[in-house]
Amino acid sequence: MSSSRNTNNKASLLKWLPWVLLLLVLAAFIWLFTSMKSTSEATWEPPRTPPAEQQAAEPVSDTPAPISSYHNAVARASQSVVNIYTTQTMTEHPYMDDPVLRRFFEYHGGPSQEQGNTNLGSGVIVSEDGYIVTNAHVIEKADEITVAFNDGRKSRARIIGTDPDSDLAVIKVDMTGLTPLGFREDPIRVGDLALAIGNPFGVGQTVTQGIISATGRTGLGVNKFEDFIQTDAAINPGNSGGALVDAHGELVGINTVIFSRSGGSMGIGFAIPTALVEQVMNALIKDGRVSRGWLGIEIQSQLRDPTQLETSTGVEVLNVIDNSPAAKSGLRVGDIVLTIDDVEMTDANTLIQYVARKPPNTELDAQILRQGKNAQVKITLEERPAQEPLERPVLLQNESMGGMEQPNIQAMKKRQ
Repeated sequence: MSSSRNTNNKASLLKWLPWVLLLLVLAAFIWLFTSMKSTSEATWEPPRTPPAEQQAAEPVSDTPAPISSYHNAVARASQSVVNIYTTQTMTEHPYMDDPVLRRFFEYHGGPSQEQGNTNLGSGVIVSEDGYIVTNAHVIEKADEITVAFNDGRKSRARIIGTDPDSDLAVIKVDMTGLTPLGFREDPIRVGDLALAIGNPFGVGQTVTQGIISATGRTGLGVNKFEDFIQTDAAINPGNSGGALVDAHGELVGINTVIFSRSGGSMGIGFAIPTALVEQVMNALIKDGRVSRGWLGIEIQSQLRDPTQLETSTGVEVLNVIDNSPAAKSGLRVGDIVLTIDDVEMTDANTLIQYVARKPPNTELDAQILRQGKNAQVKITLEERPAQEPLERPVLLQNESMGGMEQPNIQAMKKRQ
């Protein structure tokens, strides 16, 4: 009986075994299919943007994308740049001095008694109520000044003040609602973009592009007080008094002079920086003149015997003017001025520019070298006398440059 029951159990197991195996195979197949699908989806998942924190941590190139246009900068600045036309009236033609020629011209309807000499230049609007900065040489000896604006309007202008020493002037038109040009506050750097805006050759407002080639150019013998920006942006006759602006349309300088063999641009132009422009402009608007401090010494950058000195910089005193601030302070011929108010005097122009920016009655603390020993001198500046001649370089050596003489900047003598 027991044997029969075992036989039946085996038969029953054999009957269900195929179904059990089939279920196991199906289960394995379903598991395998599900796993493959999951893996496939993970493999083809699209890339996701990393979190902001992760993006910030990744290195970023500091090279800016190239700019294809400076239209916005030019549009902002050009509305503040004007064309200036001046007329100088000659009351009598030179030929009229001769009585024979006078009768001849009178009989034949000769030259008029008044002849007009017209010049052109540019200027920059610096206030909403009509103040305009330009070069002093643009309006020099002008009997009539006409200002043409970017929007087509024109107006007569009057002179507020001129400063020939820096070649700057301020004129004014009786108009309101003008757009002044903003001054750049950050210092410019060599290599920065530069755009020159003005009226070259009278063709109308023109924009040229270049870079800042150098800063702090002195010793050119152009102005009494020099601290030029050099640029290769094309500057031509008629650009004088116009704007040199940066890539944002902010004023960095007033275009003033070029070095040229042909009369046109050769890529060497100079502009007066805004720091000097602002100082002179404010003084002219307030007082109509610029009052500068005065020492009363003759100096040179090149030391007579630098091999005997511990320093290669400094400014040597060649002469002390009688009864001048320098004489009253005890400065002597042969003294080497090393610093003034802890500012190193690297050359004669540095000293001249520093003193010129100080008003009269300012007390200076000068560190000097006298007969090999350090000394301190306090100097109270006085106002430069009206009869004091312009401080032009006295050339100690000339270098010919195609017919144009260029001063040896390291060997010049100046008065301060």
